[in-house]
Amino acid sequence: MTRKLTTHWHMMKFSGQGVIEQEDEIAEEFPLTLYVDGEEFATIVCSPTELTDLVVGFLASEGVIRQADELKTMSVDEDRGIAYAELIRPQSVGKEYYAKRFIGSCCGKSRQFYFQNDVRTAKTSVSQIRIKPEQVYSLMETLQRSSVDFRNTGGLHNAALCSVTDVLATRADIGRHNALDKLFGHCLRNRWRTSDKIIAFSGRLSSEVVLKAAKIGVGVMLSKSAPTDLALSLADDLGITCVGFIRGSSMNVYTHRERIASPDVEV
Repeated sequence: MTRKLTTHWHMMKFSGQGVIEQEDEIAEEFPLTLYVDGEEFATIVCSPTELTDLVVGFLASEGVIRQADELKTMSVDEDRGIAYAELIRPQSVGKEYYAKRFIGSCCGKSRQFYFQNDVRTAKTSVSQIRIKPEQVYSLMETLQRSSVDFRNTGGLHNAALCSVTDVLATRADIGRHNALDKLFGHCLRNRWRTSDKIIAFSGRLSSEVVLKAAKIGVGVMLSKSAPTDLALSLADDLGITCVGFIRGSSMNVYTHRERIASPDVEV
């Protein structure tokens, strides 16, 4: 069975013109329970598409695997909402690492993490990529044009992996972290290099989003929305360029501005 991102719901619409009955397009929400080596590991509430990418990206983001070929077998039973993963090497890290809150500092700077496994999996970017403002605007415009399900429902996040000039892959999900994990899984399954790539994102640049970008290995995050202060502190320390409020022909560059190749801005 191939599931879709959206479904339909009969509703009553109230407006200044009165009340009408109509069908509304709604984002579908789907619980996927993941078993690793026969033991229940996590339940991911997600959009029911690209589930193999999601599982692979999630396991890599959690530090269970580093490459897709570390999985001996992987299958998804969409009808039952269950995914099964078997590792070539059994897990050597205790489960407490996947749920334990951890807030600390690293290198005497501002690096803070929500979970202990983030310490092991977040990577500092050394990307040498440079992108022009007009290329930034073009990538975000392309992402917006491709986000049909978001426009129809208002309930999805969209993420795209890009080169400087092109959108290479897009993923959508009700969870912003899931959309990024789907991209991560796609990169791992196809052995894509990520240090020379960019992520364009529809949602807010939170600390969670920046940490996902660091785990994927990109050096630039683009968003039409706002950042948070913890996200920018993390991005500054992790070497990630954060660009927010990309709308039309304007944007705000918050961290590592040296990657934005503009003659109008001192870098």
